[in-house]
Amino acid sequence: MKILAIVPAYNEEECLESTIAELTSTCPDVDYLVINDGSSDSTGPICDSLGLNHVDLPINCGLASGFRTGMKYALRNGYDAAVQIDSDGQHIPSYIPVMAEALSQKKADVVIASRNLAGGGAVGARGIGAKLITGLIRFASGQVISDPTSGMRMYNRKMIEKFAKSFDLQPEPDAMAYLIRKGATVVEVPAEMRDRQGGTSYLNFFKSISYMARTCLSIILFIWFR
Repeated sequence: MKILAIVPAYNEEECLESTIAELTSTCPDVDYLVINDGSSDSTGPICDSLGLNHVDLPINCGLASGFRTGMKYALRNGYDAAVQIDSDGQHIPSYIPVMAEALSQKKADVVIASRNLAGGGAVGARGIGAKLITGLIRFASGQVISDPTSGMRMYNRKMIEKFAKSFDLQPEPDAMAYLIRKGATVVEVPAEMRDRQGGTSYLNFFKSISYMARTCLSIILFIWFR
């Protein structure tokens, strides 16, 4: 299976080098593409100096556009699967072969690395929000996704094409609910994740609450109006 790891990066100068080093040493057969999303720090120069395979977006476009850029690259270069890996070191590359095996053996369209199945998961307000999203996805699609906010997901060729060509699909839980309703097979595998290895997350307490609220509303809108 020809796999591409899509690594969106916005101001990740502290983590990017070690993230790519771990990825390439752990999964030497997996290709990668760093999406430098208009970073204002040294993320771009680091990509240049280390000779990393990367694309520089001229301005900060956000995760959805960066992810779609990676999916377009995967589609045009004939990849069988694409997996999103955070550039901050939270995602552990050794789970990629496990996800690829599930994608193949279970004939899945999407494989999600689930912290909950591994005994972890979000806590506090984010944990409550994640449970609410799980409930809404179950209401919308009939399927339980234990870790709907996990950012480590693997997509097959059909999903690569769908995300590459659709302007309104984002790598978010509402898209998972929509895809399941449309017949996509989504499975989960247990996976541990680390804390951010450097830098600062853009999701503070209030932004986390806003994200959860927007996601829940979007899932509801997907049910009746998509």
